[in-house]
Amino acid sequence: MNNETIMQYFEWYLPNDYSLWKKVSAEAQNLKEIGITALWLPPAYKASDGKDGVGYSVYDLYDLGEFNQKGSIPTKYGTKDEYLEAIQKLHKSGIKAFADIVLNHKFGADELEQVIAVEDNPQNRNNQVSAPKLISAWTKYTFPNRGDKYSSFKWDWTHFHGVDWDETRKQSAIYKFYGKHWDNEVDNENGNYDYLMGADIDLNNLDVVNELTYWGKWYVSFADLDGFRLDAVKHIRADFYKNWLVDMRTEYKDKNLFAVGEYWSRDINKLNHYLETVDNSMCLFDVPLHYNFLDASNSSGFYDMRNILNGSLLQAHPDKAITFVDNHDTQPGQALQSWIPDWFKPLAYSIILLRNQGIPCVFYGDYYGIPHDFIDSKANFLKLAIYVRKKFAYGNLRDYFDDFNIVGWTLDGDEEHKNSGLAVLLADGPGGNKTMYIGQKFAGNTFYDCTGHVKEKVTIDESGNGNFKVNGGSVSIWILSL
Repeated sequence: MNNETIMQYFEWYLPNDYSLWKKVSAEAQNLKEIGITALWLPPAYKASDGKDGVGYSVYDLYDLGEFNQKGSIPTKYGTKDEYLEAIQKLHKSGIKAFADIVLNHKFGADELEQVIAVEDNPQNRNNQVSAPKLISAWTKYTFPNRGDKYSSFKWDWTHFHGVDWDETRKQSAIYKFYGKHWDNEVDNENGNYDYLMGADIDLNNLDVVNELTYWGKWYVSFADLDGFRLDAVKHIRADFYKNWLVDMRTEYKDKNLFAVGEYWSRDINKLNHYLETVDNSMCLFDVPLHYNFLDASNSSGFYDMRNILNGSLLQAHPDKAITFVDNHDTQPGQALQSWIPDWFKPLAYSIILLRNQGIPCVFYGDYYGIPHDFIDSKANFLKLAIYVRKKFAYGNLRDYFDDFNIVGWTLDGDEEHKNSGLAVLLADGPGGNKTMYIGQKFAGNTFYDCTGHVKEKVTIDESGNGNFKVNGGSVSIWILSL
């Protein structure tokens, strides 16, 4: 089997020109050739802000750019037919399609409802701070321009836990509907972090669970999906997705549906607990590793690189780790802004791409650039690293995390991938050398730094060791000279 590599195929500031699905179709074969095996596509359904919506302010889960709702027929990314064609093109190129699933909340209701609610303390949602009162809540979803096509289910206030806006008073607060309670098995930040935004979906409501299960099965079949990126899982009771995934995988046994959850916490204990709670039914994004990259990149060479993997999911559960450097939430201007500086990007991407642990996810904004913020493309390095991953990153892993500034590892290759095996050395401070074992089978062979940073070649001695070099603040990737 070849190494897998996911690409997140969007960034926050893509133009509102309905062109992304067409771009996926046009680029599918090129992405396959460099080594991409799956695309994480953005939320494909109609958002409350229509053509301007990135997709997380969900209005209608069944409108994939088919109905004239919220000011447009297409979504920001294109029409339903273009979306379905893009997935077909991916499949023809041997690339899987992962859909972004947003089931925590809804926005853009069609009608107001009068609901009795109480206010909860935003910093401690277990603490009620008002008496019950009547509020006007945007909670009625009738989808007048879709009607009953695909589903006749209509949403009302009974399908939600609460909202953050009272239209009567024009007042923002955390409003919990009277008689409801926030879900358990969610993150304990703010006392209880069930409520995130919009109209919070009540996943204790059996009608809601049945409808979302029906929708999931419809979506997998309708779009021919291969898996899911699950948004905001720390705000959703854990057993919902555990059961939902069982239902999806039971319905589509032949698909081996993939799932990765976004549990945004740098606390590895919380990620470990969540995986245990959901019976390891999904992977998780390695948020702690991202923050290790951020700390290292902002430490001016004073970060102890021996600790770069410490506290990460890659270290604790490599089989459940989806590693990444940046994404749409960490890019400049976003709520979780924690952008990795340019100088450190090659080091971070080498760590996630050139090891045989975890599955890396490359960010669209790194590959294509982000014109909105004048961020240049890193495609040249990424193409090289993804290709090296595809061809050479196999075999037994040996780590050399034994120096404050210079760390590295080797993979000794396998029989299935001809000429596979590599050595990687990176430095966040001054450069230098490190002797690393790569395998006696390479004795007498020469390796070269395919990045071009170091010009001299390395000859492997009779014991299988090589003395590899790296420049300061840089990475060198050594593969077999042919």
